[in-house]
Amino acid sequence: MNNRMDLTGKVALVTGGARGIGAATVAALLSAGVRVALVDRDFPPGTAGSERALQLTGDVTDPEAMAHCVAATVTAFGRLDIVIANAGITPPPATIRTIDRTVFDKVMAVNFGGVLNIVRAAADEIVASGGHVLLVSSCAAFTPGMGGSAYMVSKAAVEQLGRALRIEFAAVGASAGLAYFGVVDTDLARHTLDDDPIGQRIGGLLPWPLSRRLTSRRAAELLVRAARTRRARLIAPAVWTPYFWFRGILNPILERRLVRDRAIAQIIRDLESTPAH
Repeated sequence: MNNRMDLTGKVALVTGGARGIGAATVAALLSAGVRVALVDRDFPPGTAGSERALQLTGDVTDPEAMAHCVAATVTAFGRLDIVIANAGITPPPATIRTIDRTVFDKVMAVNFGGVLNIVRAAADEIVASGGHVLLVSSCAAFTPGMGGSAYMVSKAAVEQLGRALRIEFAAVGASAGLAYFGVVDTDLARHTLDDDPIGQRIGGLLPWPLSRRLTSRRAAELLVRAARTRRARLIAPAVWTPYFWFRGILNPILERRLVRDRAIAQIIRDLESTPAH
């Protein structure tokens, strides 16, 4: 298998393709000469497909809908070479004790179940084309998750899925990789970290440069590059890379400090005294 993919004429499917990172990734793929199927639950008013951009309405939590989207992509474009499993949601800050269980389950269903559903639906086509699947995880997968455990748990699950998939695909002539982003400046991130008062306090605990935000456009450029080069992992901003490699040492130290941190304790108490939302 060629380790580098010539993107010209290839076909990609992007979940969560109507907004944020997904929309920027669709634009970057089109600029690279790729034909793209963009999947989302709904599309902003005024958006339209084109000869090289196929809009498909579907909920990633529905396995049959994802199978339909893959089939529609192959019918329209004749093949499928790249899948970027990007769709995800971020819940309001909450503790494990107080989060509405339906909210927790929804995060898992979208962020992990949605990735599994599109991987399962597209796997045969990706193997047939010797293609590449790129799963969007997060640096949250390997950092302490107080106040945001549902998101962290879901992204950690995506990480393990991607690791297994990479090994399994290698045996049958395809490839898979993981993208770990810090904070990307999207509506989802702003709603959680900027618009929510307690979210602001949690976000403020992240020191610079870890708090530096990527633009959606930059995240998209990195995703397209990772697909082209079949990268096993993409970590951005790059300042997160040492944390990725040394998490086994850093996390016990950090957790011990956070357990004793009065500011953290106050945030947790405030979260638990705030009505669920």
